[in-house]
Amino acid sequence: MIIRQIRVENPSERIRISDYVFEHFTSNLPSKSSVKKAFKKQLILLNNQIAQSGDWLSEYDVVTLIDEPSIQQKEFPLDLEILFEDEYLAVINKPAGYSVNGNFFKTIQNALSHNIQVSTLDDALRIPRPVHRLDKLTSGILLIAKTRRVQINLGSQFENQEVSKTYYALVKGKLEGNGEFDSDIEGLSAFTSYKSVRIEKSLSYDWVSLVELKPKTGRTHQLRIHLAKSGHPIIGDYIHDNENVLKGKGLFLSACKISFKHPEIDEVLSFELAIPNKYDSLFERERKRWDKFKA
Repeated sequence: MIIRQIRVENPSERIRISDYVFEHFTSNLPSKSSVKKAFKKQLILLNNQIAQSGDWLSEYDVVTLIDEPSIQQKEFPLDLEILFEDEYLAVINKPAGYSVNGNFFKTIQNALSHNIQVSTLDDALRIPRPVHRLDKLTSGILLIAKTRRVQINLGSQFENQEVSKTYYALVKGKLEGNGEFDSDIEGLSAFTSYKSVRIEKSLSYDWVSLVELKPKTGRTHQLRIHLAKSGHPIIGDYIHDNENVLKGKGLFLSACKISFKHPEIDEVLSFELAIPNKYDSLFERERKRWDKFKA
């Protein structure tokens, strides 16, 4: 079955299909390794023929991502908070510490059948599927498609930057005001707007800042990379910041708001979660330590 299909129009330069898929199918294949696996599994078609990663594209070529053959999926009995559900899609609150999908058992994908009803519509997916990704350590709002048409539509909304997402992060240092990060990631343009929300003194990091983040693109680890490059790494990000890492508290990054157009009822839906309690707990801990040792 077809997951996503795009007709190549007005290419600005000659491009190989592997690069095109990585750039235009990010909602389904968010990393170069996932693109490579898709070609290896023969899930990428060029004009309805199995594509090779080195094939060159021309205008009006049709690139298609198809589903893997049906396999028996194990059910991971993790209870999830469901923010919204109808016959077409669901919105869940993803807990930190679980990958969205992957070649292991304890994933959000494997937990969906335990939490979400399969659609009764003609184009229903056998198992509901996430249409975007959150890092394993990131908590927050995740969209789930229950039908094939909704999966394609939401994927296009993410691709065309029509989905509004807002994250909150606690970062090291004093990050003031608002602005935009625009440094490339893996050779692709990446944009994130930010706004400082709260700043407090910290014995551990001199300052701690609560920042609102709105990614305009969806590159892998985009927020974590942009903040690390700015000199204000997210607290708990041991991958991009190995100096004075706070252990045992996880990553202080959460997807708290989302707004998108429902593919079937022509209505904009918006959802919002409270900032996790651990953010206030860290602020309070740092304030007490500062008052104790610096007062």
